[in-house]
Amino acid sequence: MLKSIISVFMAVITFFASLGAASINPVSPVEDSDFVPVLRFMAASDTHVKAANDTQSRRLQKAIKMSYAIADANKHYNKLDGILIAGDTTDDGLQSQRCAFKAAVDSVIRPETQFMPLLAQAHDGGTYDSESLEYFKMLHDVDATDNHYVLNGYHFITISRSNEFGVRYANYQREWLKAQLEEAVADDPNRPIFVSHHEHVDNTVYGSSDFEGWDDEFFKDIFLEYPQIVHFSGHSHYPLSDPRSIWQDEFTAIGTGALYYVELTVEDVRTVHPKGYKDEVQFWVVEVDANHRLRLIGIDLTEEKVLCEYILENPADLANREYTPEKQAARSTAPVFEDAKVDVNKSFGKLSLTFDSAKSTDGMPVVLYRVIVNNADGKEVYNDWLLPEYYSATVAETNTVNLNTLLKGDYTAKIIAETAYGVQSAPLEVSFSK
Repeated sequence: MLKSIISVFMAVITFFASLGAASINPVSPVEDSDFVPVLRFMAASDTHVKAANDTQSRRLQKAIKMSYAIADANKHYNKLDGILIAGDTTDDGLQSQRCAFKAAVDSVIRPETQFMPLLAQAHDGGTYDSESLEYFKMLHDVDATDNHYVLNGYHFITISRSNEFGVRYANYQREWLKAQLEEAVADDPNRPIFVSHHEHVDNTVYGSSDFEGWDDEFFKDIFLEYPQIVHFSGHSHYPLSDPRSIWQDEFTAIGTGALYYVELTVEDVRTVHPKGYKDEVQFWVVEVDANHRLRLIGIDLTEEKVLCEYILENPADLANREYTPEKQAARSTAPVFEDAKVDVNKSFGKLSLTFDSAKSTDGMPVVLYRVIVNNADGKEVYNDWLLPEYYSATVAETNTVNLNTLLKGDYTAKIIAETAYGVQSAPLEVSFSK
């Protein structure tokens, strides 16, 4: 009887959800004739659906439709084999929200695509008992909340919150995970194994430090035993376009960004919400070729553009570790202010500086500007940072810093561009008076 009622409810929600599924015409990634996919899947997180046909439902639909559009446009391989959603699918874990989430997916998913959701403790139901897990299984027609899928010979392992009240993960899940990993390795030790749970593994990708707090270490010792693992995680909402969102060492970790909003940490300031953060919606389309190389295509959903793109040599081989923090930092070179100028803006007692954006010299984005102002005596009177819009597919050509707190007098400002690894440009300087 309950299933019948839910079926009717889902049918109604699906109808309304389908109304929000607009046509998608994304700017597709450049096809690489040397990279011919044999597997393609969408990897996303933090959809935070609140109600049927709400903004988040429509974003989820749009992301899936855009993934299909990218697949359809590829002349070599035009299938989307899987959709991986790494938790916080809903905002509060309510059954109505879960139905809305499922309906949004059902309205656009094709029969050939394997749907792979998981249940996070954070927003999917941190205070719910085992009935919450049973509802998840019934809604998604699965026998368990931790699942193991095989797509085109590649293994996908998803880990949900535990069935123990108030416990994020439990020991029985460690035993289950090791068994699944052994099964995947026995099948083919030379292929990557895709593993996902909601939180970043601690001290891996951007957002996973103890200070940032979006991390979990419960399975890390197991992960360290399997170089084949490619772990997808969300929770932090940190941007895909930041090169620190890819991490390699004993295994590979990749942050999924969020379909909700973007967030960052800058130095000792946690949970920074930059300009336009609510409209920054991101996810990956992941392709794998016959040599087990990974092509990561980061998508800016709002602009319908490619945000960033990476190719990782077969991560199952420990010899392929080009994205360790050390190697990334070594590749990072100083940005340059090429023919840049600074405009001094004065109006009704207010003062600001508008300067041309610096240019990257290493293919990685400029993630920070430091602005230092000295008075006529050489004393530092202002020292702060400014975020460029590197988390967006379209980065502004100019940046503005307000200096309204300065007193009347003569000043010199230095503007320094910085990479994600702390490499700084030569300063752009300007003298002015207030």
